Amino acid sequence: MAKGESEVANDSTALVIIDVQEAMFSYPDMKLHDEEGVMDRIVSLLHKARSAGTPVVYIQHTEDQEYTKGTPTWQISSRITPREEDLIVEKPTWDAFHRTPLHEELQERGISNLVICGMQSEFCLDTTTRRAFSMGYSSILVEDAHSTFNNANFSGGEIVKHHNSVLGGRFAKLRKAHDVEF
Repeated sequence: MAKGESEVANDSTALVIIDVQEAMFSYPDMKLHDEEGVMDRIVSLLHKARSAGTPVVYIQHTEDQEYTKGTPTWQISSRITPREEDLIVEKPTWDAFHRTPLHEELQERGISNLVICGMQSEFCLDTTTRRAFSMGYSSILVEDAHSTFNNANFSGGEIVKHHNSVLGGRFAKLRKAHDVEF
């Protein structure tokens, strides 16, 4: 939750880390926008959540060649290795709620507020943020803790900026990582 915001209670909040898997860092000719900075901020969010006793939910894409279960590229990044108490939800689509137990797991834990970060801005992060809104979750999108790759039309930075402007204020509140407190 952001400092001073009472609408997000500690006991009903979870940090959701989307698709921060080794595949994202394994392309020899492509790098994520602000890759090191984004990863440093995700590590910081993870540390703050754990220090506060906030549940951590990892979303792990599981399909096709780079995300085949059990392969090295499918693994969650070694910089943010899950702990035994963390929830890991495997997903076969861009939507972390579609065909997964995510909603049921969050409901079981009394989670109604999400702090969202991860990869890729225009795919899984966008789709999951919109779906969380549609399902009644109150979300904070950490505007400087998600990223993507350049594509044929836009740089990764432009894509991140665009998604922050579209999702922020409509589907989620925007907060910088240093302003998020749990």
